[in-house]
Amino acid sequence: MDFVQYIVVFLISLLYVCDLAYTVSSTKPNIVFVLTDDQDVTLGGEIPIVKTRWGVGLAGAYFRNSFTSTPICCPSRASILTGRYIHNNGVFNNSASGLCSGTEWSEGPEKNTLATYLQQSGYTTFLAGKYMNQYGLDERGGSPPSHVPAGWDWWNGLVGNSVYYNYNLSVNGTLEAHGKNPDTDYLTKVIEQRSLEFLDYRPPDKPFFMLLSTPACHSPYTPSDEYKDTFSHISAPRTPSFGVHGADKHWLVRTARDPMTDNAVTVLDNAFRNRWRTLLSVDDLVESVVEKLNEQNLLNNTYVVYASDNGFHMGQFNLPYDKRQLYEFDIRVPFMVRGPGIAAGQVRDEIVLNIDYMPTILDLAGIPIPSDVDGQSIVPLLIPRETNEVSPSIEWRVDFLVDYHGEGSLQRPPNCPDIPGTGVTGCNPNVGCVCQDAYNNTYSCVRTIDIAQDSIYCVFNDSESFVEYYSLTTDTAQLENAASSLTPTDRARLTSRLNQLKECAGESCHH
Repeated sequence: MDFVQYIVVFLISLLYVCDLAYTVSSTKPNIVFVLTDDQDVTLGGEIPIVKTRWGVGLAGAYFRNSFTSTPICCPSRASILTGRYIHNNGVFNNSASGLCSGTEWSEGPEKNTLATYLQQSGYTTFLAGKYMNQYGLDERGGSPPSHVPAGWDWWNGLVGNSVYYNYNLSVNGTLEAHGKNPDTDYLTKVIEQRSLEFLDYRPPDKPFFMLLSTPACHSPYTPSDEYKDTFSHISAPRTPSFGVHGADKHWLVRTARDPMTDNAVTVLDNAFRNRWRTLLSVDDLVESVVEKLNEQNLLNNTYVVYASDNGFHMGQFNLPYDKRQLYEFDIRVPFMVRGPGIAAGQVRDEIVLNIDYMPTILDLAGIPIPSDVDGQSIVPLLIPRETNEVSPSIEWRVDFLVDYHGEGSLQRPPNCPDIPGTGVTGCNPNVGCVCQDAYNNTYSCVRTIDIAQDSIYCVFNDSESFVEYYSLTTDTAQLENAASSLTPTDRARLTSRLNQLKECAGESCHH
């Protein structure tokens, strides 16, 4: 599919949106939540999802300042499910020891999630796709595949991390093996098929919640056969920070090979194309589900939410491809929502976080929000309480916490003899043995967006107690670490606010 064809699809999608009118219903609404994996905003990650942007974003509200509070899969997903920052939900990294699935998670936070509250309030709950990275991998300390997490009525959970072929699903606790048949095994298509089946066979007298958690656009970036040749002439964006040595940044970024090898650039360009290709199947999934809702006369009483767990980088500051960093490309994520009472065509600038999804969905369902939830419902921004007009700007947060706990290995990286020691991980010889993470790639930041400032202030838990500060008003690409330019007063103020956020819980996290 070339660019001209995409413009045609774009225009057709506009007509498709105009045809899907709806009114507010007095019955409990249904909710469909599409969650992608590693989908960025700053590198154009929303460009391939043309039908989704028109069928969800244009048909409702799109938020330009949507962020994850932690740029890594499992902790972000825990925050999405619990509505709590990672210092309150306890999930710190992608390992079982970091509470990414396993007994401590299942006997603790998993018992009080978005799904449990919805189920207790009469919703039929459905999940298809990725849950948490270690789910089903009991040999690594994760929950066994026979375990169906609390709150889920229909369970199609991926065992382990995102893949597209050759995987196992736990179907209500029973293993179901999948191979490499493009028609029956491509995971995004399986999620689509199971979703449509659920809509056909769900209990008709109950509202429902669906979490459709796709592998796209996570590695190994395997496109479906129909899209494997799309975007063949596109390369990763050469952003202002692409191929730039981050000499004034924390030690892990400083150690990135400068310049990147030619092979590393080739690898990341191929990965970029395949990431976009995988998202085309997500776009098809969203279209199919919205059309099915419309066919069943459910769309006028259904909210459709679209988001990602974290962003991504590809060549920025010579880091070939990954997430885990404090910069905008890793923490900005897509977020859009449509549904009854939400005026179409809204583009909003309020800060929305992954910890807001859970209280927002509970609020849409008319369920009281638990007091220990750190996030806020965005319903007051979307749906006026007493008028038919779009809600004006109201008092809202102007800053938030970004937190990450690094992972490493006690083993020296294989096939990378020039790396002097241990404690690092993700050192890929295909991209010049640049390491993507380390035990002391651990930091906390306060990200601020208001009339007076647009900034991020970060402190690392390393031997340097390294500090990074960027004013995005003047340095949108975060090229120059301006920590040394902070006055003692400004540094003290930012440090104080950061410490407050690191200790906040419940309502104290809101403002």
